[in-house]
Amino acid sequence: MAELLSIIAYVINGLHDWISAAVKLLKFDVDDKGLHFWVIGVTGMVIFLLADAFFKKVARWSISVVSFVYTLTVLIVIVFGLEIEQKITGRGVMEFKDVVYGLWGFIAIFSVYLFIRLVVCLFSKLISKKSQRRYEKQ
Repeated sequence: MAELLSIIAYVINGLHDWISAAVKLLKFDVDDKGLHFWVIGVTGMVIFLLADAFFKKVARWSISVVSFVYTLTVLIVIVFGLEIEQKITGRGVMEFKDVVYGLWGFIAIFSVYLFIRLVVCLFSKLISKKSQRRYEKQ
């Protein structure tokens, strides 16, 4: 986990250096705060446009799919936050396996939920068909 965070930090620092050099080369008059304003602003808009297109497409299937993707995204942020907090405070061990096991826990429990929902849905359809046949016979 620490190695993964080191790699991410290395990539982000490299991007920061590249963007800073490009800004100086192009002679844009922008300080570090202005650079953050533009880079995060543009990055946020790109993520928003991609997410908006993705969720519009997925929402055609079911709003539950959108809810699942949102929940999984929030859980990823939470589990990484927990692991980083463990590293900072020294309470517990920061491991990538903890992230994976935590997310697998959600997927396993969500699978049970889907199974129960499927059984209830099939049972409801079966009852509905029997009721409809009785009504047609009368």
